Amino acid sequence: MAAYDLEEQEQLDELKTWWKMYGNLVTAVVMAAAIAVLGWQAWNWWQRNQAGQASVLYGSVQIATVQQDAKRARELTGELIDKYSGTAYAGLAALLSAKAQADGGDAKSAQAQLAWAVDNAGDDSVRDLARLRLAALLLDDKAYDQALQRLAAEPAPSLAPRFNELRGDVLIAQGKNAEARAAYESALAKLDAILKDGGSEARVRAAYREVLQVKLDALGGGK
Repeated sequence: MAAYDLEEQEQLDELKTWWKMYGNLVTAVVMAAAIAVLGWQAWNWWQRNQAGQASVLYGSVQIATVQQDAKRARELTGELIDKYSGTAYAGLAALLSAKAQADGGDAKSAQAQLAWAVDNAGDDSVRDLARLRLAALLLDDKAYDQALQRLAAEPAPSLAPRFNELRGDVLIAQGKNAEARAAYESALAKLDAILKDGGSEARVRAAYREVLQVKLDALGGGK
């Protein structure tokens, strides 16, 4: 029994010695882990809270757009961007509001909101769509070089035909028919690649192909 007590005491002494050497480090590691867990939980809560509030504002932007209240849509989108720019709803709201501004004749506000989406939207598809719509507005403003700059980077494959078509439209406006023909041909080639995959939108895309072919045929042999 005495031997057992002695062994126990030795183990306790070893533990005390070990704790003196490493106790502070262990405590620090445990505290850091606890803080990290709490921080992660707080971050997730904050993200969910931000997304929830942003979704409410986005719903209001949708309503304002349906009601053709461009001013209200612009104000709500501005608030959403100011408070919740890191959420997906900010980019979507900018797209919606820009359409409302353009339909209401305020092309400059539409361009500003689309430019924000191009530079800040978190989703690649939203940024690509914003670039396409912004380039179309720049074409209307006869800002041809700026429009081409917005179309320069390659978009997602689903939008590639539209990008090349609009590039062709801009080039025609500049009197560059040969380059426009090449752009339309590229649009057709990219669309044909998509059509091979079929899908529920195949009929719509086939109709769009006819539009592209008409534009290409209208150029004749080109120069």
